[in-house]
Amino acid sequence: MKKSPLTQQPLPFADTALAPTISAHTLSFHYGKHHKAYFDNMAKLIAGTPQADHSLEEVVMFAAKDAGRAGLFNNAAQCWNHNFYWHSLSPKQQMPSGKLLAAIDRDLGGFEAMKKTLAETTVSQFGSGWGWLVSEGGKLKITKTSNADLPMAHGQTALLTIDVWEHAYYLDWQNRRADHVNEIIAKHLNWDFATQNFEGH
Repeated sequence: MKKSPLTQQPLPFADTALAPTISAHTLSFHYGKHHKAYFDNMAKLIAGTPQADHSLEEVVMFAAKDAGRAGLFNNAAQCWNHNFYWHSLSPKQQMPSGKLLAAIDRDLGGFEAMKKTLAETTVSQFGSGWGWLVSEGGKLKITKTSNADLPMAHGQTALLTIDVWEHAYYLDWQNRRADHVNEIIAKHLNWDFATQNFEGH
């Protein structure tokens, strides 16, 4: 399992790099306030505990095992989800290739079919949550999770994610969630990152 620090890391792109799909204004709130707050809350919850010396992934899995740790799970998982989301985004349009593309063809009916399923699944998430491309048992799947839930809590390896909490898109797109998701899928998914996750698990 990858070991990420318990501190918020810089964005992997300039705050204007995804505009107009995701504006610098949205990122100032989404990264600068929402994501930061999850890290601040997690730090308070683990201060003075053994978890303060663990990786983010270890804290997530520790909290996932006990419903009594829901507050810690929600904050730690949202730290991780957002870290992963920023890296799932690319300023430049990319395409999958090689072994990942072959797996998409094999398991998801090809790239165009995969994009359609990913869009439909992500947009249909009721309320706050995430759409995911994951690997489970050697096969690719499209899934969605509610609130802070994430694939690692279900034995899956995340390859890419799309955030559909309203704060991810509302300043730019208002209630047009589907338009936002389709723009992300068409122009801004980081397939190099997906390949690293696919080949590294």
